[in-house]
Amino acid sequence: MIILLSGDAQQIAGLNLTPWERNIVNMKQMSPAEYRYSSLESLKFEMNARTRIVQSARALQESGASFSDFKRSKCNEQFWMRTNQGGFRLKSGVSPADGINDIFQNGRLYAFECATAIVIVMYKAILDLIDRNTFNTYFQDLLLYTWYYDNDLRFNRTTLPEAYPGDVLYFNNPDFDPATPGWRGENAVLLGPDLFYGHGPGIRSSAAMIAILNSKRKPGSLTSAYLIDEVLILDFEHIRKLKEGAARIGTRKYMLR
Repeated sequence: MIILLSGDAQQIAGLNLTPWERNIVNMKQMSPAEYRYSSLESLKFEMNARTRIVQSARALQESGASFSDFKRSKCNEQFWMRTNQGGFRLKSGVSPADGINDIFQNGRLYAFECATAIVIVMYKAILDLIDRNTFNTYFQDLLLYTWYYDNDLRFNRTTLPEAYPGDVLYFNNPDFDPATPGWRGENAVLLGPDLFYGHGPGIRSSAAMIAILNSKRKPGSLTSAYLIDEVLILDFEHIRKLKEGAARIGTRKYMLR
């Protein structure tokens, strides 16, 4: 159920949404869980953000970026410096927007593991959502390394079955082969009904994700990989306020000239 804190919930029907976004709204309206929004703008922003996340996940899949563990990670050294731990630190003088965009434009020069991929997907979605100037203001000194991320990239958590396209889930592989620790699990973006993007496996159903992880178990193991019930959700309202705040600052600067 969607609860609109300012205005009549019947106004939701008049929102300018794509059919894909409208479907998510309908799913939330029919859910027994309560989803509270401060305004119609807040609801619309979330739907647009979910669209961007799914688009970014698909774009990363098409970029040519490879899967690797931290020991074998690589990056475009024109934009990023590879750290001793296998992460990527943005080079001095490179804008955050340019650094993120290069991963999608020159993916063949990059290799990283699945947690880093999720963070990259989120950065790209936010960049496309709030514009490059705002992104460069709030997301400086980027370090891409597993689940390290900027303070303004924030997440909320819930549990299944309340997951929607653009949310992040995790397939756990408890009996992974120690020789291939990169397959201890898979972070994945939900793209649609039983459709996930994971860096390495690609775009797969849940059964296909589990089958791939099961092929990476200890020899003789009968313990299957599985989808855990925790769901990671981008803090859409925080990102919306960043965009609104930057717009107000820009307006004030214009008025003072």
